Amino acid sequence: MPLFNVMKKSFLLPGHIIIFQLLFILQACNEKNTAPSKEDIQAINLKRGPVILCGRNDTQFGSVDFQFSGEQKIKEDFNLAIKMLHSFEYDEAEKVFAKIIDEDPQCAMAYWGVAMSNFHPLWTPPSEVELNKGAKALEIGQSIKSKSQRETDYINALSSYYYNWQKVDHRSRCLNFESAMKNLSAKYKDDKEAAIFYALALNAAADPTDKTFARQKKQVLF
Repeated sequence: MPLFNVMKKSFLLPGHIIIFQLLFILQACNEKNTAPSKEDIQAINLKRGPVILCGRNDTQFGSVDFQFSGEQKIKEDFNLAIKMLHSFEYDEAEKVFAKIIDEDPQCAMAYWGVAMSNFHPLWTPPSEVELNKGAKALEIGQSIKSKSQRETDYINALSSYYYNWQKVDHRSRCLNFESAMKNLSAKYKDDKEAAIFYALALNAAADPTDKTFARQKKQVLF
């Protein structure tokens, strides 16, 4: 309802009801205005530039169909970035996620992708710069309201690794991520990507001194 019409009708209402209506309108406007600021995006310090592939895109990677909110062109780029994550091409994956953010700043899962690109679970622990970048990206992703419950769950699961990174050690945060991905995979049983990232989390949280390889041998259903 236009604000003028509300104010015109408000002359017939008690004062406290008028105030309530105006506050309701302002809250509704704020909820719709969920686009991150350019300053917040710039603060992430995203990697950008040409994506460097070792071979042809149509033969180098397998197939991925990651379901999320977004236009078809963005989905194609997103699936390419997920393929790169699976191939440990983290820098190139971040470039693609950055391209998506430039095209659609409200694509919450693109910020998840940036954070995932800087986690690289099977490599050495992220640097302070990478942890700061991932945490900032996830903070923006969490602030965007136009996302599904599944997307929210993905972002929250990864946030369990980045949360309080300044004080909590790497392996403890890996264990948090493993637990969160276990729950996410169980919740979305038909989501192959959830199972894949859960399997990755199991490897990331594995104790290097455990020669029984208990975590690595856990069964993950696809």
